[in-house]
Amino acid sequence: VYAWFLTAKAGWTDRMVMMSVLATLWGIRLTYNFARRGAYQWKFWAGEEDYRWAILRAKPGFNKPWVWMLFNLFFICFYQNTLIFLFILPILGDLHVDAASLDMVDYGLAFIFIGLLVIETVADQQQWNFQREKYRKIRSGEDLGPYKRGFVSTGLWSRVRHPNYAAEQGMWIVYYLFSVSATGEWLNWTIIGAVLLLLLFKGSADFSEEVSASKYPEYKEYQKNV
Repeated sequence: VYAWFLTAKAGWTDRMVMMSVLATLWGIRLTYNFARRGAYQWKFWAGEEDYRWAILRAKPGFNKPWVWMLFNLFFICFYQNTLIFLFILPILGDLHVDAASLDMVDYGLAFIFIGLLVIETVADQQQWNFQREKYRKIRSGEDLGPYKRGFVSTGLWSRVRHPNYAAEQGMWIVYYLFSVSATGEWLNWTIIGAVLLLLLFKGSADFSEEVSASKYPEYKEYQKNV
């Protein structure tokens, strides 16, 4: 929505239209991945939440209702929505007074962006398949076999501990590079969104790993090897 609004206001320039299409593809993947986990319900308070919120909510300092309400309002709702707006802002590079025309560099960046989107989609699917089969076996009382470890460590996950996170961050770094292509400036103010996103993912990944290491005995060995 942010990307298309800015594109419309700017007169539908070629580079901005391309960047809006890419942002839309990203949004479709994210929405689908969230929806299939039961996150969207008519009773919007009944949808599934990220499992890490419940763990964080139980920690000292967050376990008071009023503290969690403020955290939810300012971080989950306000800050993260603002962050989405900030990492979309490289689209404004096309409004630079000396902005270059859309060229092969932009098509190359679009190809890389889509490639990273495919990697993220594959990684999410591999994790989805693993978790569904693991819980199916648990419910049916079957021997867990390779699922006994509790976490996915095959496919892309055998190469990188968070291939989906890595691809997500890579996409928005590439998105920033569109502003470099437009302005010729390797460092410009629209980088702020990508930098803040990297910092957010650093904290998110560390927290995820802390949770996994506490739940699964073999996870620390996985951390050493991958």
